[in-house]
Amino acid sequence: MSKFKEFNQAIHKNYTKDIIVNLSPPICYRYRCEFRYMNNRYVMFNDNRKIYIKKLNIAAKPIQKIMPLLLKEINKSNEIKEKLYQINFRSNSLNQVTVSLIYHKQVNNNLTKNIIKLSDAYDININIRSKKFLYSVNSKYIEDILIYKNLKTYQTDTCFYQPNIYLLNKMISKVMSFTKKPKDLLELYCGVGTFSLPLSFIFNKVLVTENNRSSIRCLNKALINNNIKNISYGRLSSSEVVKFFEGKNFYRMRDTNINQYNFSHVLVDPPRSGLTMDVIKFISKFKNILYISCSPETYLRDIQLLKKHKITNIEIFDQFPNTKHFEIISALSVN
Repeated sequence: MSKFKEFNQAIHKNYTKDIIVNLSPPICYRYRCEFRYMNNRYVMFNDNRKIYIKKLNIAAKPIQKIMPLLLKEINKSNEIKEKLYQINFRSNSLNQVTVSLIYHKQVNNNLTKNIIKLSDAYDININIRSKKFLYSVNSKYIEDILIYKNLKTYQTDTCFYQPNIYLLNKMISKVMSFTKKPKDLLELYCGVGTFSLPLSFIFNKVLVTENNRSSIRCLNKALINNNIKNISYGRLSSSEVVKFFEGKNFYRMRDTNINQYNFSHVLVDPPRSGLTMDVIKFISKFKNILYISCSPETYLRDIQLLKKHKITNIEIFDQFPNTKHFEIISALSVN
C-alpha cells in the first residue's frame, strides 16, 4: 500500500474527500545535503550502517556538480582533511552553493587561507566551523528568491529551510489559498519566514515566533530587504508563546502588545515530533488553524486532540520521493 493511500485511510474519519498529492521530481530535488567525512569519502548512515556516497542523484544539480570536485581537493590537502568531521551542502533557486566544513580541531590561519583559495577556485561560499568558531568566505547568509512577488529569503547553515525547492513555492501558494477571511495572524515555529513573508500581504498584521536565534536574524534581514512593515517577531519557544499569552512577561517581548491584534488565524509548522499538549490547548482557542506537518503520524495524533476543529482543506506534498516521508498542508476551522 502506498504511503498516500495509507494516510487517506487513516484520516478518513476526519476528512472523506480525495486528497490531492503534489509530486516532486524523483531526482535533483534536494537542496540541502549533509555528509560525514570518513576515509576520504562522503558517508551517510542508515540504522547505524555506513553508506559511502560517490554520487547522490537526489541532490540538486549544483550540489551534484561540486561534490566530486570538492572531495578531490579536500583529499589532496592534509591541512584541509585533518580532523574534518562533516561536509554540508546547501543550494538555492539561483544555483549557488554554500558548503560548510565542520572540524574537530582548532582552525588556524593556514587552513583558512587554503579554504579561501578553494572557495575562489570553484566560485562557492564556504563556512568553516569548529567549537565556538565560524569563518565564512564571502557571506554566512544564503539568499533565495520566492516566486511570490520575488520576495527575498535568507538562511544560514544552522537554519531550517525547506529542502525541496520544486515544491516550496507550491506550498506557499497553497497555504495562501487555504486562508479565508484573514485579519491578523499568529505564527509559531516561523523559521526564517518562508511562509510569514508572503502571508504578510494578505493579513493586516502578523506576529511570528521562533526559538532559533539564527533564524530570527535571517527573518529580520528579510523584513528589511523586502521592506515589510507589518510583521513583528519574538524569539520564543512554542511553550513560551503559550505562557506569554497567559500573561507572563518576557523582556524580549516588551514592545509587543497582543491586545492590538485581532487574530483570525494561527499557523503552526512544528518539528517531526508534532505539537505539545500545552500548544494544542492554546491553538484550540483560535477559530482557524493552518497546520503544516512533516509527520503524518503526529499530525493524525494532533488533529484528534483538536476536537472542535474540522479539516476544511488538506493537500499532500511529496517532498521526499521514494521515502515514507511527506509534507501535509491543511486548514482547520470551528464550524
